[in-house]
Amino acid sequence: MRRADRLFLIIHALRGRRTALPARNLAETLGVSLRTVYRDVADLQLSGVPIEGEAGVGYVLRKGSDIPPLMFTADELESLVVGTRFVRAFAGDRLAAGAQAALLKIEAVLPPELRERASRTRIYAPVWRDQGKADFAARIDSLHAAIEARHVLRMEYSDEAGKASEREIEPLCLAFWGGKWTLGAWCRLREGFRNFRPDRIVLCIASGERFDDRPGRNLEAYLQAVGGNYTGLE
Repeated sequence: MRRADRLFLIIHALRGRRTALPARNLAETLGVSLRTVYRDVADLQLSGVPIEGEAGVGYVLRKGSDIPPLMFTADELESLVVGTRFVRAFAGDRLAAGAQAALLKIEAVLPPELRERASRTRIYAPVWRDQGKADFAARIDSLHAAIEARHVLRMEYSDEAGKASEREIEPLCLAFWGGKWTLGAWCRLREGFRNFRPDRIVLCIASGERFDDRPGRNLEAYLQAVGGNYTGLE
């Protein structure tokens, strides 16, 4: 866990408490050593967070002090919670972990009534991670990383009819269509934009080549093509 995440979670654990929270409890919750908790709390105190207490006794926010709440409405907060659940259920592990960490940071500075409201939302996106779904989540993560790094990918792909082909593509974006993902890319074989289903990718490796942001075959051009009712699904 990143240090910034730990600091937010420490503040979250202390909000609304009337009695001191032992450092050992914080260490168990965060999965770190007591020494790390002592250091993190000391850093928070030095930065101006009104934490009182000491090692061996416990910590509490100074009486009459609180962290200013974020200006979210109940509906806005529920949207964030539901969005986080959908990302956890359908995206790769990287984005899922990032969404969960972001929500924890938001909850750390929310007033109690909004935190309670967030926990009551009845919209769910159950997370199943059997081996097949775990492998697919890892594929989404690897495609996402290739898009960010502009890595040319070589892949073996099977179309809807089951016909296999070998492609070399410049990956541009991922899109989720409420049930299926597609990978938007410039296909060097077809010399045009194509959408590929990640679940039909048989094998995918990085070629070691990076592609440039070229006019006419970059993300902007791809989105214009899609906006013109272009499908191009392979």
